[in-house]
Amino acid sequence: MPCRYCSEKLEISLANLGNAPPSNAYLTAQNVNAPEKWYPLKVKICSHCWLAQTEDDADFEELFSPEYAYFSSYSSSWLEHSKTYASQMIDRFNLNKDSMVGEIAANDGYLLQYFQEKGIACFGVEPTKSTATAARAKNLTIFEKFFGYALAKELAMNHYSADLLIANNVLAHVPNINDFVSGFGLLLKPNGVATFEFPHLYRLISEFQFDTIYHEHFSYLSFSTVKRIFKSNGLDIFDVEELKTHGGSLRIFAQRDDLGKQPMSDKITKMLAFESDAGMSDLAFYTKFTENMINIKRQFLKFLLKAQECNEKVIGYGAAAKGNTLLNFAGVRTDLLSYVIDRNPSKQGKYLPGSHIPIFPEEQLLKDKPMWIVIFPWNLRHEISEQLSYAREWGAKFVTVIPSLAIF
Repeated sequence: MPCRYCSEKLEISLANLGNAPPSNAYLTAQNVNAPEKWYPLKVKICSHCWLAQTEDDADFEELFSPEYAYFSSYSSSWLEHSKTYASQMIDRFNLNKDSMVGEIAANDGYLLQYFQEKGIACFGVEPTKSTATAARAKNLTIFEKFFGYALAKELAMNHYSADLLIANNVLAHVPNINDFVSGFGLLLKPNGVATFEFPHLYRLISEFQFDTIYHEHFSYLSFSTVKRIFKSNGLDIFDVEELKTHGGSLRIFAQRDDLGKQPMSDKITKMLAFESDAGMSDLAFYTKFTENMINIKRQFLKFLLKAQECNEKVIGYGAAAKGNTLLNFAGVRTDLLSYVIDRNPSKQGKYLPGSHIPIFPEEQLLKDKPMWIVIFPWNLRHEISEQLSYAREWGAKFVTVIPSLAIF
């Protein structure tokens, strides 16, 4: 397989998680006993540009189907993050009623609603019907298509050129990263800016976040590699921020390399130096990742087996894609984990892909009063443990598995 950015042959393996179904392919009662599609789940690294990337086996449009089940608005902390972002961008770039804001991968309108509230014209691009429908219910303008150069050209011709373009947690989800990035320079106004948020590859490797590897993530991104990709596609990065979201993310600010006027921040040089000092352009930085993956799997299985021996019920919270990666890599089924709770009604009554573990609403937790609650979206552990604090009244304890097994 050639590198999806520079086309060099991929020869370095980062992780092999065996085979798994797509992590968001939740099953219904009607198809839970039907055959599932499983694909190899492997990540390789390009030794030329250091882009980490999932081997391309699953079909892109199958991964982002009309029934796509991830809705951003079910996390209160993510909504607060988004509201704060909107306020900051309005102030920093002097956005007003004459401005245009566009979001690529607008999901259910979780972010654009805050620009709409301020009377700022906005639109979203969202290819999945389920979330696009939810966004339109907020009276948002949504283009139900996959974004790339061709769509950017079409939108620009129809007067949707933007002062601010937003791409939160989507850069890793695109198979043709060059086509995707090149569309931003075309859709930006001459002095427009674009912001991107994505999980930092440094955190994934150093904190063993292997559960964030799944088929929907085509790329795993460092700052230096993204800077190289953007430059070759007509964009200059002029600022970067570190965020705590999704286990450690970067927010980068970009502009057209021909007309952009934003000053360059010294944080760019500092971030490049940080990654260089960490050894991210050296194979040794990546060599122990697989060993750590296996150790975490063993810790998890030992915990589940001990709970089973003690006749203590274990349930999960959050039917998240990262949880599905962990469960399928560890081979966990309903004998070790009874069910998973999720607040999203579109997931309730369904089954996790691969493991076939059922998904219930929160009322089931109150009914059963289990001893152990495994929080799969560990990046939201504080939000979720506070939300479920009442479970401590019957002695329940919370568990996270990444970066190592923790009980609290």
